[in-house]
Amino acid sequence: MLLHSNIFGEGKPFIILHGFLGMSDNWKTLAKAFSAQGYQMHLVDQRNHGRSFHDNDFNYEVLANDLKTYCEHHQLTNVILLGHSMGGKTAMLFAALYPNLVSKLIIADIAPRFYPVHHDAILNGLSALDFNIIKTRKEAENTLASYVPEFGVRQFLLKNLYWVQKGQLGLRINLNVLKANVEEVGEALPNHLKFTGHTLFLRGDRSEYITTNDEPTIKLQFNNANITTISNAGHWLHAENPKEFYEAVMKFIH
Repeated sequence: MLLHSNIFGEGKPFIILHGFLGMSDNWKTLAKAFSAQGYQMHLVDQRNHGRSFHDNDFNYEVLANDLKTYCEHHQLTNVILLGHSMGGKTAMLFAALYPNLVSKLIIADIAPRFYPVHHDAILNGLSALDFNIIKTRKEAENTLASYVPEFGVRQFLLKNLYWVQKGQLGLRINLNVLKANVEEVGEALPNHLKFTGHTLFLRGDRSEYITTNDEPTIKLQFNNANITTISNAGHWLHAENPKEFYEAVMKFIH
């Protein structure tokens, strides 16, 4: 089973992995800017997300293996790998297991440590979307608003809506499997795994996903890592301050 991706541009391969409940389309604008600088962009949907296949197995081991299969299929080596949040955890594990495939690693707003489950309200809101009753995107947003008050987060989640057929909405994500395996999303990178290649950790200045307490662990497992803070940004730093995010990535990969 091969992951779905959107590939464009010419040059050095550059893979981007989205976060939990996201999809590759979330990265299209930034990826076009990267491709203009001479990179072949691979915007990948991880399993149970976007247009990729659905499967009952869901943990970082299978996500990393999916990416290895993807790289083998497309004959990719020496890649630049960028992952956000859950995608960052996949990227960390992949780089540690297959360091010869990764030239530079960029981790957006996630540390190698364990995170407790904190997606309950979002998952309950998505579960409340009854598409036998809900027939428009506006109706879906109104239902979701009872569970997810933040407008920006709702808009991010609603990108998963699509028309299954005329008059019938659905979600691209495999919601039941993601709910059943949500604890896997917070799992830590095993302590013994390390990546010695060039690594950049980017954190939002308003985010609590990477704290000063995380820095020793990051340096221990990624001893060639720099940590850079993106201003005026929370967890979705690439969307909240795309200019500064783009500049930090370009400075690192050039």
